Order: sequence, then structure tokens, then C-alpha cells
Amino acid sequence: METKTTSVLNELIEINNDRVAGFEKAIADINDENIDLKELFQRYAAQSRENSQELAALVGAEGDEVETGTSVSGSLHRAWIDVKSIFGGSTRESILSEAERGEDAIKKAYREALEDTELNATARETITRQQSGINAAHDEVKALRDASK
Repeated sequence: METKTTSVLNELIEINNDRVAGFEKAIADINDENIDLKELFQRYAAQSRENSQELAALVGAEGDEVETGTSVSGSLHRAWIDVKSIFGGSTRESILSEAERGEDAIKKAYREALEDTELNATARETITRQQSGINAAHDEVKALRDASK
């Protein structure tokens, strides 16, 4: 039976999976002039894979089923990235703007997760630590986007 804590953890697993899929899509679409972004996006995808694994271990420890998919909204976001790339939205600024939009979403999800008063202490500690890395990634993407204008 899913608890409030495992429900929140599974939502964070899902958005981390969305983030991995989004960055992998961006990596595949990046041209040579923005090659430096590939390494950055690979690092963030790895960060989210690690986050998902750590969160999944917490869900498993509770004896609940672990979320393994992505969200509908994440799929829609990746479809929008596809449409933008077809119509010429592959400038450095547009790539970074889309990445920042995705980072805004995961940042919000972590903030909302921590607002839940029913989280157990272990989950809260893990989410808080992961949130620090998510916030740093967001700030780096935002700074790169601002510099690309």
C-alpha cells in the first residue's frame, strides 16, 4: 500500500526520469557549435539517474512499488522540443531556454515535495540533499542562457 512518502518519492522519480529523457533528447539534437552543452547535459542526466535510483531504494525499503516511467507532462515537453527543433529553434539560447524550463519544473517538484508535512525523516533528508544539486544545475543553465543572449 502506497504511503504519502512513497507517493511523493515516486513523483520525484518520474520527474527525474523526465529530466533524463529530456536531456538525452537535447543531446541527440545538439549540433557541433554547441558541443559543450552535450557534456553538461550528460552530467545532469547522470545526476537524475542517480537521484531516481536513490529514491527508488527508499520506496523499495518501504515495500511499495517503484515508479519506472515518465510523466505525461514530460512527454508533452519533449514533443514541444521536437516541434521547436523542426522550426529552427536549435539556437544556443533556445536550447538553454528549454533546458531551463525543464529545470524550473524539477525545481518546483522538489520544493513542493519538501512542503509535504507527512514525509518521513529519511525521505526529507534525501530530497533536501538532491534539491541542492537540482538548484545548482538550474542556476548553471540559467547563467549559460543569460550569457547566450
